[in-house]
Amino acid sequence: MTTVDTTRTGIETMPFSKALNAGLRKAMEDDPRVILMGEDIGPLGGVFRITEHLQRDFGPQRVLDTPLAESGIVGTAIGLAMGGFRPVIEIQFDGFVFPAFDQITTQLAKITARHGGRISMPIVIRIPYGGHIGAVEHHQESPETYFAHTPGLRVVSPSTPNDAYWMIQEAIASNDPVIFLEPKSRYWPKGEVDLSAPALPMHASRVVRRGSDVTLVGHGAMVSTLLQAAALAEAEGTSCEVVDLRSLSPVDYGPLLDSVRSTGRMVYAQEAPGFVSLGSEIAATVMERAFYALEAPVLRVSGYDTPFPPAKLESTYLPDPDRILEAVDRSLAY
Repeated sequence: MTTVDTTRTGIETMPFSKALNAGLRKAMEDDPRVILMGEDIGPLGGVFRITEHLQRDFGPQRVLDTPLAESGIVGTAIGLAMGGFRPVIEIQFDGFVFPAFDQITTQLAKITARHGGRISMPIVIRIPYGGHIGAVEHHQESPETYFAHTPGLRVVSPSTPNDAYWMIQEAIASNDPVIFLEPKSRYWPKGEVDLSAPALPMHASRVVRRGSDVTLVGHGAMVSTLLQAAALAEAEGTSCEVVDLRSLSPVDYGPLLDSVRSTGRMVYAQEAPGFVSLGSEIAATVMERAFYALEAPVLRVSGYDTPFPPAKLESTYLPDPDRILEAVDRSLAY
């Protein structure tokens, strides 16, 4: 493995996973208070090798292998944050975060408000999430709505290697707790990373493809699927604009609303089930704020309201370009 030289500037091409590794390395070099915690993140480098070689280079006091006890990991991180450290926790798989749910939602999210702002909680909780890898139960969940619903937490999800590199550093620098959702199916595709400066702040949404007929919106791995759908739609004469949400709490509605006011139509796509979801909130807000610009109702494409299925049914459960295009056609038919 070639280690990225984080002192360099310019543009380099690397996979999403290596961009995350480089971002963690840079944050640890810049601030000795940054420590990493998680199951098998030391010599192994984590299940997805995101922390590969970091214990070797920074030592076991800064890259800590923990017991298999997610609630204990988060509780320990809370104490470390109170002591002046900036812990970064790796949850091995999305479905494993729920044993720590009480610590995250009733303690971590509330401590700063409980103490009138006198205590900061600079903790990042990294969660590989989502489908597309053919895994078993508890390994392909989309828990973002639980955390976006919880006041006191920041929730973000990068979709490109460049965003992964910069957003993990911005999350670590935040004095608020950040749920950092990593779309695990995007760990391997490569992309350009500008090592000189971030393109956007952590909580900014972004238009990633210009279009004029329909606005397509999503986050994480779904952005790639939306771009595939937009390319297919273009071949059929329909121009789709694609917006990458990037931040799920808070949501940057500016570029999204500007796009909807221009196209008059919107389709939101997500891997998570549709009932009481992030897509529900985005759709309701767009209907409130851009009602008179809409030529059709905001439509949603999502995973089904069932537990995530076995691997052989994954492609049926997850939204694909065809399901998105079907929603585009329905929107244009109004």
